[in-house]
Amino acid sequence: MLHLAIADDHELFRKGFISMLSGVADFAFIHEAANGQELLDMVAIKVPDIVMMDLQMPVMDGMQATEILLEKHPEVKIIVVSMYDEDRFVMHMLEKGVHGYLLKDTSPDEVEKAIRRVAEEGFYYSDFVSKAMHRKMVARSSNKQPFFPNARNVGLSNREQEVLQLLCDGLSTVDISEKLFISTRTVEGHRLRILEKTGTKNTAAAVAFAYKNHLI
Repeated sequence: MLHLAIADDHELFRKGFISMLSGVADFAFIHEAANGQELLDMVAIKVPDIVMMDLQMPVMDGMQATEILLEKHPEVKIIVVSMYDEDRFVMHMLEKGVHGYLLKDTSPDEVEKAIRRVAEEGFYYSDFVSKAMHRKMVARSSNKQPFFPNARNVGLSNREQEVLQLLCDGLSTVDISEKLFISTRTVEGHRLRILEKTGTKNTAAAVAFAYKNHLI
């Protein structure tokens, strides 16, 4: 059973979102908050597996709530669900350490897919997020902003660089193990070393780092 929480100041959206997923047998919403502070108060009582987080909310917005939640409960996975489709919001939240970013018009099937992927792999990138990352990379290149020209600057081995590229392509641990003919445990070991060397909190942040600094 996956224990979910949602933070959004629009009651109609919250209720509709919960109703949309109510038919999924192994999903259970344990918290429903109207702002970031309400969410944190609820999490202090019972910690969910995944939080669906809006960004713009009164009292405490989703950005601040995300920072506090990741600091106090790093085991909690956060998927942003927002109306903001600007690249800067996407990249900023991924760099902060969220595990996925969805728009509020995302289909129910993709929402369920995102939740399961985040639960199993720790990240989910929709086509929208992947395109935002690519645009960011192209913009930095055209503006000649400083970046790490290759993996040697952060000490990635050839295999770690290869795994990072496949993570950026959206492949799961199982997919990577099959493609590289290595065990899932070995893939996980490479992933953890990538996080350590890039100084990132999770796979989503590592991928954002890779795009931002031209490591792929």
